This record gives sequence, C-alpha cells and structure tokens, in this order.
Amino acid sequence: MKSTMDTACPGARPDAMIRAEDALGAFMLDGIPLARAMAISVGAHDGESLTLHAPLGPNINDKGCAFGGSLASVMTLAGWGLVKLAADARSIACEIYVQDTLVRYLAPVWEDFHATAHLTHGDTLAGFFEALTTRGKGRVRVRSVVPLADGSAAATLDARFVALAKR
Repeated sequence: MKSTMDTACPGARPDAMIRAEDALGAFMLDGIPLARAMAISVGAHDGESLTLHAPLGPNINDKGCAFGGSLASVMTLAGWGLVKLAADARSIACEIYVQDTLVRYLAPVWEDFHATAHLTHGDTLAGFFEALTTRGKGRVRVRSVVPLADGSAAATLDARFVALAKR
C-alpha cells in the first residue's frame, strides 16, 4: 500500500501521517501473523522514530512478565516499520529484511510495553535510499528500546536492516 506521508516534505499534513501509520498497522496485522497474535499497534511516528505498543496479556511468560521473544519481536518490528514507512513515503518499492541483531535484556517488564526505534548515530535515510536506488541494495542501522516506567531501558536491540529494490 502506498503511503502519502513524507515528513521530510515541508507542509506534510497530519492526516497524511495518520493514514501512513494506520496503513502500516493494517499491513502488519494482515501480513505478519506474529504481530496479530501479539496484538501490536502502531504508536507515534515522526519520520525519525517509530513506536509500537504491545499488551502484556498475549506476550506474557511463565513468570508473569513479558516474554523475551516478544520484546525482541516488537523491537525488530519497530525498526522494520521505521524503514518501511520511510520507503513508502518516498514511493520506493523494496523488500526490507533484518540482517543482524544484538538484543540485550536488562530488566523484566511487568506491564503493557512499547518499543521505539530510531536510526543509529551516523546512519541516515538519505544515504540508505541513495544506495538502494543506485545499487539496488541499501543498509541502515537501527536501535530499538523498550523502556521501563522510570525511563531506564528494559531491553535494547541494535540491528542492521537491508532493503533490496523490487525490479
């Protein structure tokens, strides 16, 4: 589905941003069964970061806190979604994959949670899309964090995403 949102475009309309976020949420729930089972929803997106929410209920482990696999999945999907929204905003057809990740679990999560993804320092969407359009392949590093109520990190994910241009 093509998005009408491009936050790099001056005068981008807020209703266009809502449509892009809604389209991403629908795409994930329809096309990624795990996202549907985890009841993931799209939160804030400002062109630089993306937040996904998940309720504890379907993501709980035998100890009563969030399952580590759910934390990793929400963080991965937040990073993937950030790159997908940027590609959709530019009408760039590509397949986006996670290439490698490093996950750190720092504290248990005992309530509904969210993950926020942003590009790592030094990586830019401009460089990513330049490589993708000129070479057919682009890579970008993303960091996702699940925060606790006090603002400290419960879990972090550092990932490299690769996109391949659709021919």
